[in-house]
Amino acid sequence: MEHQRVKPKRKPSRQRRRTIETRRKLLSAARAVFAEKGMDLARIDEISERADVGKGTFYYHFKGKPQIIGKLIDDLLSELVEVIEQKCADASDISDLLERLIAVHVEFFSTRWEDFVLYFQGRTDLMLQEGYPGIETPFISYLECIEGLLESVIQYKLPQTMLRRIACAIAGFVSGYYSFAVIAPQDEDIDKVFVSLRGAMVASLTRFVQEAAPSNQPAGNPSDKK
Repeated sequence: MEHQRVKPKRKPSRQRRRTIETRRKLLSAARAVFAEKGMDLARIDEISERADVGKGTFYYHFKGKPQIIGKLIDDLLSELVEVIEQKCADASDISDLLERLIAVHVEFFSTRWEDFVLYFQGRTDLMLQEGYPGIETPFISYLECIEGLLESVIQYKLPQTMLRRIACAIAGFVSGYYSFAVIAPQDEDIDKVFVSLRGAMVASLTRFVQEAAPSNQPAGNPSDKK
């Protein structure tokens, strides 16, 4: 039986490479402008100028500001979910998982300020009646990832609304962490300040889960098997 010859992959054409690079520049420029001015105040001509392309080029790649916001948030949260799944999949119990979840977020955003601002503004926009359409989808997938991990270490069934509240509490803690970092004095060790708060957050959420156990469950760690 003859072996079929594997055809080598064709390299993208020069035009295709230019298109990909221009799109990358627009996304990078938009991320920077949103971090500086906010999603609402940022203008398309500012993004185009930062990317060093014409305004028409922007509209060739994106229909408008909502679409580029959606693309940035979708890419960001997809990457964050991947990291969360890698680093939290083998958590031993609820306390370990909560500690890891917070640590992953803090580490992920520690050198990505523009991405954190996008994350923060996106979460805020979800609370508005007339927000940017479509950005709720990646945020829901992100929260569902956290909820799935919580279910994996809790041996009894918790209401979905309760799992969502815990997932949102973790996201809120991370937002508060970096928001505080912005206004804190430069010589203050933010990580040191938040060590005790982080521990208190984990302990509080662990107790919240334990107290939510059905009455026929033992009042121990929710991950302890009978």
